Amino acid sequence: MAYVFDPIETPSVAVTGTDQRFPVRRIFCVGRNYAEHALEMGGDPDREPPFFFTKPADAVVESGTTIPFPKSTNDLHHEVELVVAIGKEGENIPVKKALDHVFGYAVGIDLTRRDLQKQAKEKGRPWDSGKAFDQSAPCGAISPRSEIENISTAKIWLTVNEESRQSATIADLIWSIEEVIAVLSEAFILKPGDLIYTGTPAGVGPLFLGDHVTGHVDGLTPIDVKLTS
Repeated sequence: MAYVFDPIETPSVAVTGTDQRFPVRRIFCVGRNYAEHALEMGGDPDREPPFFFTKPADAVVESGTTIPFPKSTNDLHHEVELVVAIGKEGENIPVKKALDHVFGYAVGIDLTRRDLQKQAKEKGRPWDSGKAFDQSAPCGAISPRSEIENISTAKIWLTVNEESRQSATIADLIWSIEEVIAVLSEAFILKPGDLIYTGTPAGVGPLFLGDHVTGHVDGLTPIDVKLTS
């Protein structure tokens, strides 16, 4: 097959304990999946049906990367999240079978141009300009599910320049990992390579040029990035 130009390299994420890479197909993100974050964003923390938005696969950024401060924003925010890596195809997946489709877990940061997202919300427009921009999905190395115990009770937290900004536990999710997979699979056929950013705790806030951002989940490899000019 001849292409009019060389295809881009498949975006991928490191896998802990191996030199293999996890090829990224799509990135799904869950909005307002922690009660306190829903409240701080002016939403309802009750269990209303979860909603999703997407980022392009090449928005993935590896740990240790220096990221140019994003264009067209004066209000960049951090959102630390547990990332679920899908390793088995499925649709209409029952909650009880959801974890069978998980390859592993990682720590991610959903970078958000909050000012552009706010403008889009006010005009009833899609969030793409606020969420789906270049290098907006930092993701740490993926740990295989078989190597992780008790992820549902793990602590999740984020620091900026070693100052604590966000802290919660995965148990605080409004919709559990299994429920998120089940609901998402009702609208999409999930396939190996899909990443699901499962939501962020309260404490989201602004980032500035030169900031050093580190995201953690107990038992997983941290994600560590720095913003530069």
